[in-house]
Amino acid sequence: MSDRWRRRFRLACALLVSWPAAAEPKIVSLHKIWDQGPHNAFTDLIRFRRSWYCAFREGEGHVGGDGKLRVLASRDGEKWDSAALLAEPGVDLRDPKLSITPDGRLVVLAGGSVYEGRTYRGRQPRVAFSSNGRDWSAPRRILSEGDWLWRLTWQGKRGYGVSYRGTGQDPRSGVLYATGDGLTYERITELEVPGVSEVTLRFLPGDEMMALARRELDERHGWIGVSRPPYRDWKWRPIGHRLGGPNFIRLPDGRLLAGSRSHAPGGPSTVLARLGPETYEPILTLPSGGDSSYPGMVWRQNMLWMSYYSSHEGKTSVYLARIRFTETRGPARR
Repeated sequence: MSDRWRRRFRLACALLVSWPAAAEPKIVSLHKIWDQGPHNAFTDLIRFRRSWYCAFREGEGHVGGDGKLRVLASRDGEKWDSAALLAEPGVDLRDPKLSITPDGRLVVLAGGSVYEGRTYRGRQPRVAFSSNGRDWSAPRRILSEGDWLWRLTWQGKRGYGVSYRGTGQDPRSGVLYATGDGLTYERITELEVPGVSEVTLRFLPGDEMMALARRELDERHGWIGVSRPPYRDWKWRPIGHRLGGPNFIRLPDGRLLAGSRSHAPGGPSTVLARLGPETYEPILTLPSGGDSSYPGMVWRQNMLWMSYYSSHEGKTSVYLARIRFTETRGPARR
């Protein structure tokens, strides 16, 4: 890494990740919001037109079958009802990700996998759109057979996402794409991340893009990357932790929070972490275990609202936690 990039990393850390020494997370409330499917998993959460929406997959198990996308709606985050159920015969719709297009529509992006029993046969991403969160267009194919575009992040009038190809321990590659409408995509660059899998992108000041990437190669530790427009050149750092369903957000004051699966001793769980351009520090383990993770994250009312799924109570179900940070004066954590 060049001296210029080292200085940039240090400056970004100093400016963006200054956590008060006593900023400790506390779960204010935790509710199970859905368990009606046989297997309820892979969540995302968004605030749209004064309501909450939580999307996830309902299926017979973790993989295989014809998975469907359930969308829940709530005015207050307490009482939830089913707003929609999206399905496509013969296709396992997976990992729904919610975002809002520049023209003000809600879009759900999902993987579309095909199985014979539990034997994988192929995949292609799908998107569907809604103007009210309840009435949705039919899922439409995007990109190409073999792609999995995992999440869209919008900046201005363009959305960005990373599609990865390859399965299991097979060689994997990831490509950064941009779109203006969620349907047609422009290839920007291939990411030099061996074994890349699920990637979440967010934007820092000055249009700098940051990526949190799951990897399925070697020690399987995740990587953090940063890039500046036009986002063709990236610098990457390993974080020393395995990831599963990684997500992160930038708070109004510039701090970064991440959520993902932990593989710490004791078994898998869902964790919240402090994040920086070089650092990933788990700070809270949510009530969770077994088949778990894939959080949705929204900052509202000075709290983190975090959806996730877990099987720690027996059945794989969807949960919503509200997390507040208690802060007292003290030296900043750098």
